[in-house]
Amino acid sequence: MAGASNLPPGFHFFPSDEELIVHFLRRKASLLPCRPDIVPSLILNLYDPWELNGKALQSGNQWYFFSHVTQTRTSPNGHWKPIADETVISGGCNVGLKKTLIFFIGEPFEAIKTNWVMHEYHLMDGSINCSSSSTSSSSSKRPHKKKGHSDTESKNWVICRVFESSYDSQVSFHEEGTELSCLDEVFLSLDDYDEVSFAK
Repeated sequence: MAGASNLPPGFHFFPSDEELIVHFLRRKASLLPCRPDIVPSLILNLYDPWELNGKALQSGNQWYFFSHVTQTRTSPNGHWKPIADETVISGGCNVGLKKTLIFFIGEPFEAIKTNWVMHEYHLMDGSINCSSSSTSSSSSKRPHKKKGHSDTESKNWVICRVFESSYDSQVSFHEEGTELSCLDEVFLSLDDYDEVSFAK
């Protein structure tokens, strides 16, 4: 896939953590079409981070792709080491988990730390936790799934954002305080189709 060539002219792909989970990962895990369908699926273990160009969706100095959950996170020349977890919140609900990983070259005991960083996004296990007065009732609600689609299948998918930290590639429109109103409106209009509902 050559960059974000499937986007309309003038559009750039700079989603927030919330948008990656709500608009992309949740639909992928629920076997619903992702619109726009621009994020490819890759096998993480087959590629070192510098090999993602031309395979993952590139936006600036960031690469995006879906992958199946893997415990080892090894690659041909190194491995990804988890360093931090962070809860992703949408509308007062905990909708996912953001794992931060650093890429190391070489064997685990002799590995060299690099500047490559990966944010790996997971859906919440089983239910969506909401901070509201009706916690007991809302926490029991689950998102709609296609018939025969299990929680285990949903948890098998993650969406990843990879970048080299020395490029300061995490500076986005959100951090600069600029509204992504055009992108938000596009996503909202697309969500009218096969909408995946959230617990209120």
